[in-house]
Amino acid sequence: MAHRLSKQLAGKSAIVTGAGRGVGRGIALVLAERGAEVFVTDLDAETANSTAFEIRSSGGRAVAAASDVTDPASIAQAASRAISEFGKLDVCVANAGVIDAGGLREKYYYTDEDWDVTYRVNVKGLANTADAVRQHMQERRQGRIVNIASHGGRTPRGPSLGVGETILPYWVSKAAAIQWTHLLAQQMARFNVTVNAVCPGTLWTPMWEKIAANQRALSPDLADKSPREIFDASVEARQPIARPQTPEDIGRAAAFLASDDAAEITGQALNVNGGAIMN
Repeated sequence: MAHRLSKQLAGKSAIVTGAGRGVGRGIALVLAERGAEVFVTDLDAETANSTAFEIRSSGGRAVAAASDVTDPASIAQAASRAISEFGKLDVCVANAGVIDAGGLREKYYYTDEDWDVTYRVNVKGLANTADAVRQHMQERRQGRIVNIASHGGRTPRGPSLGVGETILPYWVSKAAAIQWTHLLAQQMARFNVTVNAVCPGTLWTPMWEKIAANQRALSPDLADKSPREIFDASVEARQPIARPQTPEDIGRAAAFLASDDAAEITGQALNVNGGAIMN
């Protein structure tokens, strides 16, 4: 089985946005492990290069470039370069995302800027990324688009999470990401291009560290807890499989949806969350 999975994406080429750290890095590493050539993009060129170097050091092929998913010309240029480097693009993983406009650790209420930034990156950024690759995939009449959403886009959870209203625009943006996945899947199906989403649950990433710090700042009962202790308690309380997910867990789901094994799956949003939300 391990040998089979190592060849799951052999001969495929992929672009992953926001792949310099966290979930995006985990996705890029798993795709490379399973045989794909990976074009690593991130707003931060240094972290993109670091992920690409890690892939190459493990014997894979990777190219890195800085790109901004909120700028259609920037992400289009990255996709064009990926096609030039690899000769084609089979897989696009639209992962780049933000949780707020900054200052989450201390804020309780969202701001207009939180709405604007989460929409530009988490919603319009997905559309810009798809627009950068869709014509190429349509012309080849094959391709896989995988959007990274969140189980936070599934159902309201604000008060139960013990975090302020700052996070609400993020959750709304992730609900929009799931709807975008459904709509794009309908548009692309006639071109033999599948479009699916992965909805991560609770991962110890810089994003969740901010959430835990926000919980501590707003809850006197948590003042003596570290962000990691708050995170671990949240996982244990809310997930039937009482352990956090990892970036590689999300990468394995993305790799499956990018593979030929998922040829008949489109328009779906797959929770990878230890059972925290079951729908």
